[in-house]
Parts: sequence; structure tokens; C-alpha cells
Amino acid sequence: MKPAPFDYVRPGTLEEALQALAGHPEAKVLAGGQSLVPLLSMRLAAPAVLVDINALPGLDHVVADASGVRIGALARHARVLADPGVARVQPLVSLALANVAHATIRNRGTTVGSLVHADAAAEMPMVLRLLGGSVDVTGPQGRRTIAVEDLYVGPLESSLHHDEIAVEAFFPALAAGTGVAFEEIARRHGDYAMCGVAAMVAVDGDRVTNVRAGYLSVSDVPAVVDLTDALGGEVTAAALDRAADAALAVLEPETDIHATADYRAHLARVLTARVVTAAYQNARKEQQA
Repeated sequence: MKPAPFDYVRPGTLEEALQALAGHPEAKVLAGGQSLVPLLSMRLAAPAVLVDINALPGLDHVVADASGVRIGALARHARVLADPGVARVQPLVSLALANVAHATIRNRGTTVGSLVHADAAAEMPMVLRLLGGSVDVTGPQGRRTIAVEDLYVGPLESSLHHDEIAVEAFFPALAAGTGVAFEEIARRHGDYAMCGVAAMVAVDGDRVTNVRAGYLSVSDVPAVVDLTDALGGEVTAAALDRAADAALAVLEPETDIHATADYRAHLARVLTARVVTAAYQNARKEQQA
């Protein structure tokens, strides 16, 4: 199927891009296009105008420092994944990006674009929520920062206004004494996961002091669950069972053409145990280094 007809503009400045959006309430922003173009082709989206921001200067940066990782709107997944500073400052970003689709898509798709597309089956929205990050957007009223807690408001729906452009994402640095891990299960490599889990575990010696887990392809928005009380400070088989029970008490797995709700719940249970254990081991290793 071909997209519905639309006008196309390729502004050379951010101001021109904002003017184009303001003049067309049904306009869409095109960056990497790896999420938007399939929707256009299936006519699940039919914007009157496509505003291509790829010619805008200064939006392809990747900066990693002591505070965290800042990623510009035009930075491709592959570039972020290849940056050693990102892997050092916030390794969960790199772990998750390695699971995003295929290399061809990572070469073109943008990390910020994936975040504001707000797909709960995608890796990066869940990672941003687990880490407590944010997205900076610019619009007619200037620049503002949207905390991730306020970013996702429904399935494939973010709190950006129609005349705003996301210009940068921020992922906080990994704190000392904290480990991370990520794993997902898909029918075929590169497909959307049937279930994916990321975990962030803080330790003091061999005792767990804090653990949070993020889930993708389970609920209709990116989901994060605090498992600290369920673990009770330890990583044992019994504690991991309690953690999985606690997660499933909050999550609402759904049935679709890829998996039943029961199977997703089973995957969430298995991956919770695996990923929390791996994050704990990572935290212990970093603490002993």
C-alpha cells in the first residue's frame, strides 16, 4: 500500500521547522522515519504535511559526561551504540540499543524519534522511564524539559504538543554501586520482542538496597515496577519468585497476534528472575572492581 498524499518540506533551520508545524496542525516530523514511514505506507497515519528535520544543524550530538548521556534528535541508534562514553556512563542505553531491530534500521533510526513515538514494544522508551530520564522539546513558547513520568500518556501517545519538536534526550548516569542488565525474547532476531525486561539493582556489599525493573511489550505504555520490598535485600530463588509475583501484580499483559497474555506473563516471570540476577551480579562486580 502507498501512503496517502501529503506535502513535504525540508526546512534549513529550527525556526523554519517550527513555523511549518505551527501552520499545519496535521503535520508530522520526519527524522529517521523507521517508525513513521511504515505507518504512512499502511495508512495508519495520514499527515497533511511531512516536516523533514534532517537538514537542521546541531541536532546530531551524543555527549556523555558525569551527569549522564545527552542525545540529539538526529543522532542515529548506531552512532549512540558505538559511542564508548555512552557505554561507560550509562551502559543500559548500549545494552538496549544492541537489541533494537536490525543494523540497517539502527543506521537510520534515531533514538529520540523512538522515544517520542512512544511505542511500548520499543526498547528505548522503557529504558528512559526506568532510568528517570527526560526529553527536551522546542516550540513556539520556547524550550521545555518533559520528565519521563509526564511523557507517556497512552498507547503511541506522548505529551508533546503538535507544534513542538523533540531536540534532545537525557539519560542519567549510572550511580556507583549499581548494576544493570537487559534481555528480550522475540520470535525472530530483529522482530519486536514478545517481552523484554531491564533491571537496575543497587547493592551495599552483598545486600540489595534498591531494585527496579522495566518491561516492554507487556503493557500499552512503558512499564516500570519497584521490586525492592519483594526481594527483601537478597537474590535467592524464593526472593526472585516474590519479585516476579510483585511485577505481575502490577503489569497487565495483553494478547495479540504474537503472543497470548498468559505466555507474556510467563516470559515476564522468567525474564524478571534472569535479568535481576544479572544486574545484581553486575553491581557486585562493579563494586569489587
